[in-house]
Amino acid sequence: MKTLKDVPVNGVAVVKRLHGEGPVKRRIMDMGITKGVEVKIRKVAPLGDPIELNVRGYELSIRKADAEMIEIME
Repeated sequence: MKTLKDVPVNGVAVVKRLHGEGPVKRRIMDMGITKGVEVKIRKVAPLGDPIELNVRGYELSIRKADAEMIEIME
């Protein structure tokens, strides 16, 4: 299973599925990360956390742990 955490900087991925439960999954969906959306990795902090994304035309930073819950199409 390939996750958003595995995508390199400037890479683009399409969300396949969200893992996680309850409020965590809901929070990710509320940020605009849903099935079928295209996500571009803009930057990764020096220690790998957080990751800056471009989703639906806006910039978003998420934790590495949250990125591991987002399965992408290979």
